[in-house]
Amino acid sequence: MPEGLKEIINQLSSPALFTMLSIGVFIAFLYAYRQVTRKAVGVAMLVGFFAFLALSYQDVNFRHIVAKPDNVPITMMLFLVGFFSWVAFRQAAQNDERIALGEKPLEALESDKFHVWPDLVYIEFIALILCTAVLIVWSIVLKAPLEEPANPSASPNPAKAPWYFLGLQEMLVYFDPWIAGVVLPGLAIVGLMAIPYIDKNPKGNGYYTFRERPFAISVFMFGFMILSMLLIILGTFLRGPNWNFFGPYEQWDINKIEALVNVNLSELIWVRWWRTGLPHDVLGSPFLGILLREIFGIILVLAYLGVLPVVLAKKFMRKMYEEIGGARFAVMVFLLLMMMSMPIKMLLRWLFNLKYIVAIPEYFFNI
Repeated sequence: MPEGLKEIINQLSSPALFTMLSIGVFIAFLYAYRQVTRKAVGVAMLVGFFAFLALSYQDVNFRHIVAKPDNVPITMMLFLVGFFSWVAFRQAAQNDERIALGEKPLEALESDKFHVWPDLVYIEFIALILCTAVLIVWSIVLKAPLEEPANPSASPNPAKAPWYFLGLQEMLVYFDPWIAGVVLPGLAIVGLMAIPYIDKNPKGNGYYTFRERPFAISVFMFGFMILSMLLIILGTFLRGPNWNFFGPYEQWDINKIEALVNVNLSELIWVRWWRTGLPHDVLGSPFLGILLREIFGIILVLAYLGVLPVVLAKKFMRKMYEEIGGARFAVMVFLLLMMMSMPIKMLLRWLFNLKYIVAIPEYFFNI
């Protein structure tokens, strides 16, 4: 691969630009899912992926990351996630075309009954043999990534969590531990449980479709692709020593130092813009001083969680508000805004070095 192209890809892999490009590609895919899921386009994407992987694998830095035994299954998982997502949207496109013509979806043409023997058992037996063969070859070709016993005086650099916790580890960079480790994961679980009670649309049950459930599918896929898979990619392939960002073809330099001058919103307004010090005591009350210091962040958070839902209900999402009712809409919008707070906070940190919108370390409350 030409060095100039490597440098361009390294520049595009900066976290802010990579995230915005990923969101743009995601939106474009949903908008043109019928065209993207055609066989010719799918074959071209598949060939392009393997060509990119083959060319990139010749670079020693790229190969060091991708060929690491810990990262091989993650690379395979990301490929399979993309492949089966494409297959699912292809089936949705086919069903949407059939429904538009007044026909039944493809799933309605299939029989609901199958014989356990030989149909199910036969398929499971073949899958068992194939998986056993793959695991045997895998264990011979790749060495088990076993390391020496844990030594608190010699921690690995970078110290990374297992792939399924990389999203949480990445969130800890931008949020307080109580938010990244408790609030956001808890709301994600609650949100998944609340979906059947919030969305009353009966369409799409038992068959693939996108036109009949665009909002629900888009939100779910955004949470899965952007807020989960993207964080895994960032933590696995782009995070290097000292938890710095590196391009896929960039050497992991342990001596790389990034000057991060992270500031809180209160410091940005009072100190940098207004050239004054942070308020302390107001009328002899430290608590009032804290409120005055963080008043702009508090207003911003209250507007985000209190005013924005009303605007959405009255203007941009009025039809949905009328369909599901006020209570369901309030719960849905709250969960949606909390989900969107993650990429917003990440982009604010990357683009403006903004650490906390509301910073009250006196009471261990930082947002």
